[in-house]
Amino acid sequence: MEEILSPMPGTICEINISQGDRVVEDQELMFLEAMKMENPIMSPCNGIVKTVAVKTGDSVAVRQLLVVIE
Repeated sequence: MEEILSPMPGTICEINISQGDRVVEDQELMFLEAMKMENPIMSPCNGIVKTVAVKTGDSVAVRQLLVVIE
């Protein structure tokens, strides 16, 4: 199981996955807007999305849980 945490504070501006989706390593999962830049959050591994812990428009803190992949 792989937990993906926010690398910086910001706002979730786009989510490209849903619970149950199969993902591959380096796939764009979502975009985090910080300092007026959209930063892609990439999958670190192959697997199935178990949890999407945020929704579009959510403000997130550093190291906040975003996604869990099994």
